[in-house]
Amino acid sequence: MPRRPPSSRPPRRDGDRPSPRSRRDGDAKTARGPQRNAPAAGRGDRDRAEGKRPDSKRAENRRPENTRPENRRPGTRSPDGRQRDARRPAERRAGGSRPGTNRKVIDGAAALLDAITQSGDPADRVRHAWMRQHHRAFDAAERTALIGLSEDVLRQRGKLDWWLTEAGAEPDNALRVAAHRILVSGAKPDNLLWLFEQPDAVAPVLRKLDGHTLEHPKMPQAVKHSVPEWILPHLKERFGADLELELGAMLRPAPLDVRINPLKTTRAAAEAALAAEELRSQPTPFSPLGLRLSPQAYVNNTQAYAEGLIEPQDEGSQLAAQLVDAKGAKFVVDFCAGAGGKTLVLAAAMQNTGRLVAIDISSGRLQQARLRLRRAGAHNAECRAIEPKWLKRHRELADRVLVDAPCTGTGTWRRKPDAKWRLTPQDLEELVPRQAEILDRAARLVKPGGRRVYVTCSVLLDENERQVEAFLRRWPDFAVLPVTEVWPQTIGGACPVPGPYLSLSPGRHGTDGFFAAILVRSA
Repeated sequence: MPRRPPSSRPPRRDGDRPSPRSRRDGDAKTARGPQRNAPAAGRGDRDRAEGKRPDSKRAENRRPENTRPENRRPGTRSPDGRQRDARRPAERRAGGSRPGTNRKVIDGAAALLDAITQSGDPADRVRHAWMRQHHRAFDAAERTALIGLSEDVLRQRGKLDWWLTEAGAEPDNALRVAAHRILVSGAKPDNLLWLFEQPDAVAPVLRKLDGHTLEHPKMPQAVKHSVPEWILPHLKERFGADLELELGAMLRPAPLDVRINPLKTTRAAAEAALAAEELRSQPTPFSPLGLRLSPQAYVNNTQAYAEGLIEPQDEGSQLAAQLVDAKGAKFVVDFCAGAGGKTLVLAAAMQNTGRLVAIDISSGRLQQARLRLRRAGAHNAECRAIEPKWLKRHRELADRVLVDAPCTGTGTWRRKPDAKWRLTPQDLEELVPRQAEILDRAARLVKPGGRRVYVTCSVLLDENERQVEAFLRRWPDFAVLPVTEVWPQTIGGACPVPGPYLSLSPGRHGTDGFFAAILVRSA
């Protein structure tokens, strides 16, 4: 449904700048998306079961605070490291309205979501670019509210689309934002008609949502779990009885994990350095190199980051890289190194000794890796593009080869809720043979007695266990080394999985979904 153009909207309040505009998502298709916020509390369960909003006082969404660069204001960091707006409450409300109900915020969220839909790129990348472009159109509180609203619409998109379809509308981003305001925040439909070019056509749709909450017992299972319908059988196969636990965990915002750099600091010293910049952290439960901060925290503007003491990295990724057991190795290859996140772990484990080679097909990602290695003080690593001649010259020479293969990324959905709606069955069909080809190429580098560690951030059996089983049939001179045998000397403490593979998930382990298999070549 087209949104009302700026020229035809009601007069703006004094001091409001024009809202940024973006073309509508004219052919958005119905999809099923994740839930983020619980429905408003009420006096009984029967109303909730029927999808009705209880009669008790409706609760507005809590406006999330964050410390992203587009929201920073000097001198406004709270004790837990999150940003606060330095202005007085009256200044923040700008005309008496809360930022979350500000028309600029609502219209800006719809425009940002349009930009994400039209781009096809990851939402976080589009959001940063969009906010830089429109930074001055919003004050700090409005930027915070706008980002929070747009992110929640992405998480709730499947349920919002279901409600809109039930109401007889073809979902687009303006309708999703309006539906979110009604179903999650209890806004009145007639107070949102200004958003649309044809309010009389939209009014009946929005009024059908009035008095309801986001949940409804008639929702199909895929909508209830907020995943695309085609992938639900794959997830059932993977999680079984834990399906509700795991998909529920994927709907919650992920914390910010950082990895400390042992070449320059200790975990205690890094924690103190962050605390000095008013960022609270605590040790991660499994990784000895990890610190965990709130989901809203931002560390890339800190002195600790600038000095190479820390790097943002999910705990699951840290663990997978540590299982390579690179300490003391003379020649290590990070195959598909990307921007070098795991390369940094390997360099630290090698303590700047031996030879570490990070290879990838993307020169842009390799340049990022070079910058990160330099900042971390890692001097034993080189970055190079994949070349057949180089691979041939180094056949059967590597002590360790890490293969962080391209995958569906289904383990990262709690950080990237938009990614699940871009994923298609064809993507999975194309990725599985591509992974097999990469595994074969990397295997040729492993010397007799050496190890190859296969890693994905997927939770699907086709990309993980079945991929390893197929590889072992093609390469009988490799065998699985149980992760439980490597964990004590590389990570320490009790291994959280029974083996033989590392299989982490958000529900059981509080990490992103990660898989790792350690394969040893016979001597």
